[in-house]
Amino acid sequence: MDFGLVLQTDPPASQVVSLMKRAERNGFRYGWTFDSAVLWQEPFVIYSQILANTQRMHVGPMVTNPGTRTWEVTASTFATLNDMYGNRTVCGIGRGDSAMRVAGRAPNTLARLGEAIDVIRDLAEGREAQVDGKPLQIPWIRDGKLPVWMAAYGPKALALAGQKADGFILQLADLYLTEWMIKAVRQAAVETGRDPAAITICVAAPAYVTADDSAQALAHARDQCRWFGGMVGNHVADLVSRYGEHSSMVPYELTEYVKSRQGYDYSHHGRTGNPSADFVPDEIVDRFCLLGPAEAHIEKLRALRDLGVDQFALYNMHDAREATIDAYGSDVIPSFR
Repeated sequence: MDFGLVLQTDPPASQVVSLMKRAERNGFRYGWTFDSAVLWQEPFVIYSQILANTQRMHVGPMVTNPGTRTWEVTASTFATLNDMYGNRTVCGIGRGDSAMRVAGRAPNTLARLGEAIDVIRDLAEGREAQVDGKPLQIPWIRDGKLPVWMAAYGPKALALAGQKADGFILQLADLYLTEWMIKAVRQAAVETGRDPAAITICVAAPAYVTADDSAQALAHARDQCRWFGGMVGNHVADLVSRYGEHSSMVPYELTEYVKSRQGYDYSHHGRTGNPSADFVPDEIVDRFCLLGPAEAHIEKLRALRDLGVDQFALYNMHDAREATIDAYGSDVIPSFR
């Protein structure tokens, strides 16, 4: 199992780079960031510094979208980083939540997302692609390589990931839902004639390592990670509006907890203490995140690995960022090497 670190690109950028360097020293192989240029600093500028200051780490957005940049610009940016640092980028992509909505736009359609996956990959790897109805090729690319991993929750998005993406990003660590969604992605791959085993499975969720499993320690860890249930709930609410509260298309275990959700404020997106996450119960935090002593993390990660998860990407937005990175490096990651 590989491990990734997920950060927001809050200023100063030097701190983001420093945490990624720390993560690589502790055995993390991937460095991910949010991509919402209004809420945070532009990530691709920072990727260049992360790559320059690490040796093996692969970087990418979790996740970008087809709407905030033109596709040839996205492809050229990835290809430039790869040319400079040796094919060490991954394009995580989705419909666009905060980046689009904060700018007053609706998330992209799945049709547009599916087209973008093909075009961005082809252009970044030096092949010709159709952009706005015209053939386009980036002539200077040599030996380009860009895996494109897609984030998804709903049935149609999961199917699209299985049909087109090189990897699937699932932003929660609930064992039942992970199994259900991996199955949906792999089934879509089979139906499309693809090898389902060739799709990399990445689970992304907050992790908070406590000194013990006391009620006080776990309560603090939950409060530090409760924001994640609010962020996921933002996507789940879209599914409920599209498919209904009791649709067989979406698991009840995913939709039930958003009943008391009252809107969402993006100014607190992905942050500890997010008031838009006050509806999230402890049970959901425990199911969606990894909390407790290192042994509890190892146990859950082994269960995720047994379900087919290839990478755990650790959301590190809480009050123990350095300590969590170090605890994973000393106590967790060695168990998976």
